[in-house]
Amino acid sequence: MAFKEYLVQNWTLILILAAFSISLKTTVFLDKRTTRRMLVLNIAVFLLSIIVFAEFYIAGVAKYRTARTVLMAIRYSATPFILAQILYALVRRQRWFVFIPAGVLAVIDFLSIFNGVVFRILEDGSFVRGPLGLLPFITAGIYCAVLIYALFSRSNRTAAEIIPIVFFCVTFLSGLFFPFLLKGDYAQVFCMTIAIALFVYYVFSILQLTKKDALTGVLNRQAYYADVATDSEDITAIVSIDMNGLKKINDTQGHAAGDEALSTLALCFWRSLKRRQSVYRVGGDEFVIVCRKTPHFEVAQLVERIRIHVAETKYSVSIGYSYRIDDSKSIETLLKESDTIMYESKALFYKGAKK
Repeated sequence: MAFKEYLVQNWTLILILAAFSISLKTTVFLDKRTTRRMLVLNIAVFLLSIIVFAEFYIAGVAKYRTARTVLMAIRYSATPFILAQILYALVRRQRWFVFIPAGVLAVIDFLSIFNGVVFRILEDGSFVRGPLGLLPFITAGIYCAVLIYALFSRSNRTAAEIIPIVFFCVTFLSGLFFPFLLKGDYAQVFCMTIAIALFVYYVFSILQLTKKDALTGVLNRQAYYADVATDSEDITAIVSIDMNGLKKINDTQGHAAGDEALSTLALCFWRSLKRRQSVYRVGGDEFVIVCRKTPHFEVAQLVERIRIHVAETKYSVSIGYSYRIDDSKSIETLLKESDTIMYESKALFYKGAKK
């Protein structure tokens, strides 16, 4: 009977998770590490749905009060862990220590079984928050803020990328406020909310991969040609960037080391961008930044930020840029001028390296 009730309540969730898992296993656009982490996330959401069902199934039965308390501790602990897993799966270069706050909260939640510091179940089956009753929501809120910030800071700030991030934001904010509005009822739709949010974000991401460079995550060459042809009169500057020494790294350390170098530098460029500035990988070690409605001094500041961020790594780049006040110069002329300055800088670099 319980199994039948679980299926009735969670059949849609099961179908979404199954479709999501099949999509992850069959897609060729995501790297194996991301696919693996997303599959683990799917399993975690599925297991949490079972725990939530079991908790509410035995609610009100006095002899199961201890079991219900344990299940509630697991549920309270699982939410931050799932958010940490989302952060771990979706954000590049995320390390395992992202789980530490969730682990600390889990310890506090399970101690609450004995001391009621976060919550407790009374003899009559009613639920009471302890002095740290808001801690699970605060922890989840911090994870949400970090996740949204990380996704936004690593995006190319185009509408097509911002929309799914906003959708994510709204979804997670509902998870922070709805429990107080809907009480225990929200716990039963939490897993569905997370599953739908992830699947929608995944679909948006796959659609965006046609415009992105698979290795670095920045926009690709096709996106560059499409973007400069759109509202080209708004483009005030083009910055050309070329990595120094990529061939040597590939020859001496292997192509994996070269890929790591390009990904690291792309992250530096990302961190340097401001509004109306987009970065593209247009060749092996060649990048272009297109600046729209950007004053000359802001372009100079952009180049300086890039130099500062790259200086924090073990790599180096050559940079050139060209600026126009109006549309007197064509996009082709802007690119040619910035490339010329960049290659002059590159020649000086290799000249100095030979000394």
